[in-house]
Amino acid sequence: MTNFNFGTIAQELNDVQEEGLSFEDKQLTWDNAGDVADIVKALETTKVVHYLKLGGNTLGIDAAAAIAKGLEKHPEFRKALWYNMFSRRLKTETPLSLKHLGKGLMIAGAKLTVLDLSDNALGPNGMVGLEELLRSPVVYSLQELRLNNCGLGIGGGQMLSKAILDCHKSSVADGTPLQLKVFIAGRNRLENDGAKAIAKIFSTLKTLEEIAMPQNSIYHAGIAALAAGFKENPNLRVLNLNDNTVTEKGAASLAEAFAYTPSLQDINFGDCLLKTHGAYHFAEALSENHLQLEVVDLGFNEISADGGVVLAEALQNKPNLKSLNLDGNQFGYEGRERIKETIDASANPNALESLEEDQSECEDGDEDVGDDDDDDEDDEDDDDETTEDVDEDDDYQDEDADEDADEAYVTSQAFTTNLFNANESFNADKNLLFGKTTSTEKPITTNTTIETFCLSQKPCTIEAFESLQEEDKLAAFKSIFEQFTDDNRLLLLIFTTLKCAHLSESSPAALELAKALYKETVDYAVQTKQERRVLNYILMQLGLLRSEEKFTSPYDLKSCRYALRETLKTNPQLSSEHMRNAFNVFLQQFDG
Repeated sequence: MTNFNFGTIAQELNDVQEEGLSFEDKQLTWDNAGDVADIVKALETTKVVHYLKLGGNTLGIDAAAAIAKGLEKHPEFRKALWYNMFSRRLKTETPLSLKHLGKGLMIAGAKLTVLDLSDNALGPNGMVGLEELLRSPVVYSLQELRLNNCGLGIGGGQMLSKAILDCHKSSVADGTPLQLKVFIAGRNRLENDGAKAIAKIFSTLKTLEEIAMPQNSIYHAGIAALAAGFKENPNLRVLNLNDNTVTEKGAASLAEAFAYTPSLQDINFGDCLLKTHGAYHFAEALSENHLQLEVVDLGFNEISADGGVVLAEALQNKPNLKSLNLDGNQFGYEGRERIKETIDASANPNALESLEEDQSECEDGDEDVGDDDDDDEDDEDDDDETTEDVDEDDDYQDEDADEDADEAYVTSQAFTTNLFNANESFNADKNLLFGKTTSTEKPITTNTTIETFCLSQKPCTIEAFESLQEEDKLAAFKSIFEQFTDDNRLLLLIFTTLKCAHLSESSPAALELAKALYKETVDYAVQTKQERRVLNYILMQLGLLRSEEKFTSPYDLKSCRYALRETLKTNPQLSSEHMRNAFNVFLQQFDG
């Protein structure tokens, strides 16, 4: 006799019969009750409202209060699809708006299954407005929590963890334990401490089926904590940690967790600096079981040909494999052919994605397979080399600058990026980025947006700069930077810095931004262990270091150098001592 799960069947029927309201993507500004009168009327006149879509508009406090009153009449409500609805709002507005909406759901006695607040700049401040809702019976039934690109930071991640854990505790006591299945929190700057806090959610709930936390600046210590949480979720199917710094140590922790997650179908660890030894860990963990795997993304991880072949062999027996991405590693021509032959002999020979981009063909191809994943340690060899350079006498630039200039020019050539192909502004100014030509582009003079400001290499007038609407421009810039990785992000950092520095002598606000961005650039150089490369490139752009081919910068270099001097004065303890020393030496020699 067949055993039917009537609860599951009932849920499936409910999903088919869902009714709701959508006001998404109208690009409207809702400040007060009058602005949302049509939404409130629809809530009052519609008998059944399972979902409400508000994304793609901007919601103020009074408007949120009015909508909340309408929600009070809908205990059947279960999907709050409220992504991207607080743009251009003050930090003080968002938490109050969220409190109103949460109160409306609590008065209604709603049972949420989906809460989507993605693409809202919540941060810890916004989390204050969510805490009461997340601890209430409204979310005992929650299955999907989507907080992608919310800028939670470490503090916001910790607040979220505490609220969810409190909710789980009270839901268990109520006899209806929280059974969250989907957790999405990419691009939130969680870092290690935030990741450790979130890992407690996974370890406690044990019901997760999909976890996505890409681009969170998590290193191996945070990865290890997450891996311990993954172990407790045997039904985990989708796992995405793309663009975090996993390294070999993190890969070892994850490989151990894979033994406890046999149902994995889709894993994405692209751009995670796994390197060859990390690939070995993954291959060993995935080789025998995990027959449900369908999608595997391990692209851009500095994996050698041997590591690629071992991975290909480990995935040969996956009958459901549809997509295997190993592009952007360090295989070389022969390595790529070996990998293709291995996959050709597998159960799914068409699963292998193209291997067109190979780092071994634009770099020296020698892989440091040592332990370079200690994010708390400096690159001592690089430190010593540069410190020795900048401590020499005045003949340093005359005798050694040509060699450094060659390196600066060569490394600038290495800034090849998909962003150039995707963005017309970058395409138009590609030669400027490479330092090859004299730019004849005129400055941006009209009203502009944060996106236009960042994604153009043209300088900007004071008027255009002051037309930027964002109150916290630095945070707005960072939200753009975080959409890109590797050299894409580095270029955006450097040229956004130069655009602000270009105005620094005439605008105190631009000076403060330039100082903050110079510091951000140095921090990123340290984080990515490419201090000498970034140092030489900035020196070349500021006219302090000769390059092989002369070019004329469109920026006011006097103003740019002034901003750098002020940065060094106000930040005497930059995260890279040798970059600070080098900047001082070149500036002093230039002044002399």
